[in-house]
Amino acid sequence: MASFKVAVVGTGRVAQNNYLPCLAAEPDVSLGYYNRTVPKAESCAAKFGGQVFGTIRELMDWQPETVFVLTRETDRYEVASAILECGPKRIFFEKPLVAQHGQENVTEQDFQDGRRLLQTAQAKHCETAMVFNYRFFEHSLLARRIVDERGFGQVLNVTGLVHYACWSHCIDLVHFFAGPIAQVTALQGQAIHDSGSMLARDVMLAFRTAGDGTGTLIGTTTLAYDFPLFELSFNFERGRIRMQDLDGDMEVMDAQGMEVERFHISGARSRWDQYNASFAKSVKAYLQAIRHNQPVPVPGGFGLLELQLEAGLKRSIATGRPVHLADEFPLV
Repeated sequence: MASFKVAVVGTGRVAQNNYLPCLAAEPDVSLGYYNRTVPKAESCAAKFGGQVFGTIRELMDWQPETVFVLTRETDRYEVASAILECGPKRIFFEKPLVAQHGQENVTEQDFQDGRRLLQTAQAKHCETAMVFNYRFFEHSLLARRIVDERGFGQVLNVTGLVHYACWSHCIDLVHFFAGPIAQVTALQGQAIHDSGSMLARDVMLAFRTAGDGTGTLIGTTTLAYDFPLFELSFNFERGRIRMQDLDGDMEVMDAQGMEVERFHISGARSRWDQYNASFAKSVKAYLQAIRHNQPVPVPGGFGLLELQLEAGLKRSIATGRPVHLADEFPLV
């Protein structure tokens, strides 16, 4: 069997727990690693197989089919820029695409940097992809199938209550089901302190989609981990779907049949089982697309869409006015 070379840049906890078990299980995949702390990369090679490279240039000279960028988001722009200088075929990004001050504090500069990365990739004919593994939860896949097969039509309204741990993923789920967001108006809550440290401030945003749907999202750190970390409700032209947490129930209200259906995950599977499985499904779908020369499941542009919304809501908070995203934060 021909070797399918996969480069992994960043060999920390996320790589070891969520990506490498799946990649190492693929019979044709050969792994190559680069990490600034060499012993971490050597530890991964000892556990999952593969070889360690001393520099990004050496790793790229190995000519991998794709590069998984799994560094911390605070380092991702610098690392991805160095990889792009070497002319890779493909790059697969952890989320968010860029966040130099952490994913809980995305800035306008992050959007500009993310756009620059994708523009550079396009100029070098490098295909980009994102993880956004919440799309691969069982209920997300089922909801997408129901919407398509039953002809639910366009999304008219969206409401959501989201813990910041799930924030960028839930923004992507809105894009997945409702399409791009065109306009946003946002408010920020007061600072919340816990054990002497300040947590990220709550935000509330109202938005309009490019398809003239409307919606609201609340982002917060105050949701207890013992309870659902997010709730999203999508009201379509001919139906409604309510999703709750990584393993919570999903309700489907079919306006055509006047029925309400409730879907459950088996009690033997925890939310973290769902979480871990979603990475494997995301990675397998991505590798399958490459092998068969098909479009990637989640193109890199969706990572930029998420940053565009984050930048827009920050500007709306700062200026106290609505922000038209395409005008003030154009994607190209």
